[in-house]
Amino acid sequence: MNNIRATLAIVWRIAIPYFRSEDKWAGRGLLGAVIAMELALVAIDVLVNQWQNRFYSALQASDWDAFVTQIWIFVGLASTYIALAVYKLYLNQWLQIRWRQWLTRHYLGEWLESATHYRMQLKGDAADNPDQRITEDVKNFVEQTLTIGLGLLSSIVTLFSFVIILWGLSNAAPLHLFGTDLMIPGYLCWGALIYAIFGTALTHWIGSPLVNLNFEQQRYEADFRFNLVRVRENSEQIALLKGEGAERGRLLDRFGFVIGNWYAIMSRTKRLTAFTASYQQAAVIFPYVLVAPAFFAKKIQLGDMMQTASAFSSVQGALSFFVTAYRSLAEWRSIVARLDGFEMSVASSVTLPAHEPAIALKAAGGSRIIALEQLCVNLPNGAPLVAADAFAIQPSERVLVTGPSGSGKSTLFRAIAGIWPFGTGTILVPEKARLMMLPQRPYFPVGRLRDAVVYPAKPDAFEAARVRDTLIAVGLPNLAGRLDEDGHWNRMLSLGEQQRLGLARALLHAPDYLFLDEATASLDEPSEARLYRLLAEKLPQATIVSIGHRSTLDVFHTRKVAMVQDGEIHVLGNAAAPAEKEPTAVR
Repeated sequence: MNNIRATLAIVWRIAIPYFRSEDKWAGRGLLGAVIAMELALVAIDVLVNQWQNRFYSALQASDWDAFVTQIWIFVGLASTYIALAVYKLYLNQWLQIRWRQWLTRHYLGEWLESATHYRMQLKGDAADNPDQRITEDVKNFVEQTLTIGLGLLSSIVTLFSFVIILWGLSNAAPLHLFGTDLMIPGYLCWGALIYAIFGTALTHWIGSPLVNLNFEQQRYEADFRFNLVRVRENSEQIALLKGEGAERGRLLDRFGFVIGNWYAIMSRTKRLTAFTASYQQAAVIFPYVLVAPAFFAKKIQLGDMMQTASAFSSVQGALSFFVTAYRSLAEWRSIVARLDGFEMSVASSVTLPAHEPAIALKAAGGSRIIALEQLCVNLPNGAPLVAADAFAIQPSERVLVTGPSGSGKSTLFRAIAGIWPFGTGTILVPEKARLMMLPQRPYFPVGRLRDAVVYPAKPDAFEAARVRDTLIAVGLPNLAGRLDEDGHWNRMLSLGEQQRLGLARALLHAPDYLFLDEATASLDEPSEARLYRLLAEKLPQATIVSIGHRSTLDVFHTRKVAMVQDGEIHVLGNAAAPAEKEPTAVR
């Protein structure tokens, strides 16, 4: 019961925001219509149950006129049932897509808010494969929540509707054993209840492991698919290293988890299906066994017997909802658990800076200086990485940051960008300042080249002529005429071309502060020099901070600082020096 209450609380937390959202009236209206149609279908089942008594009684009495009348009544009931079933399905699917659309937008908004997606990766949370949770899990949650919820509602209404009929039939057809009528009030209802309790208990005992097995199956499937995507995205590197054999082995190892868990599901499902199939088949004959003695003792007619069997089946079916829907319930619970884990991971990543010692990113007021005060940048495990105090970057300054690999240069850039919360101290950034970070391998969305260059701005933020001129200026004249061409540009272009395209993006956006994290490392030195001169010409007022290892970069910067190792911490120097001199660093 604790598990049921906890699951229902999670379902309520996930589901209720949609019905309170801006689409609430459409959602509530569709849900109300679907529920009304479900209740109407139950009402028709009750009418059909009563019709069975009259129909079979007419057959037993060989009453042709009554038989024809009952046929026409059945045609009316069947036509109404079909119309309701069709439109219930249509409105249910309409509600599903609207609910899924809202929930997907909601999750995407939270996942992509303020670098939450990045922090989730840094923390190594249990919310693996968020892409699957936002696609498959959301779809299955909406679909199965409606299916199970409406099924449960139908079972409850069916139970209360038919238990009254069955109770009356129990009195009309008393239990007849060994020539004696045993007056047990509502014995048919009690028989259905005992049968359902017995079936539900055994079903849960046999099928309960399916919840965890389905959870693991979804995780293994997502991991396998994710690694397939990684192979596709890194096909060039794999081919150059001739790593196909290693990748095949890794992929088959991960697929082995899928297969092994699937065999476990098969084994458990076989046992569950064997019992539920036996239970359902026995339920067909069980009511006839109970009322047949009364029928053969001439206590009831054939119509009464058929109505009793039908009513018993309806009550038993309603009480056995958890038996017949157990596998769907197990899958649904695993989906609910995955979405709950995703929500918890998002929430913990959002509140990470507030609940743990974190780097404070503050507005510098009227100042145009980026200042680092008592800053200590840590790794996610808490180990210190970079220390800096009273370090400032002046307006329009050109700063070159050097240091050994792994000393935390890129991580320092992430902290200044506000996406690395691990550490202590304060980073002051001018208010309303426009910062842009260019990594060594820039990101370009799949689509038109023009959209990729101006990202993250809207496609029409810059005139096409300006974009073409910028591409020519950075040395990509062959791309200037392909702005409307669709492509996967991270795969189609060499890394050097991607870095030129990243610098074109910087020239278009003209940020106040441009941070280049080895953003020209794949270019030859003459090309790198031309691009730095282009930046100086086109962005004369911008502050440029570069990470680089080439000595040829010195001439393009007015100040050079270095990471100096002090124990386990790399300290950022704060001394200025002419570019042609050796770099200086202060502990």
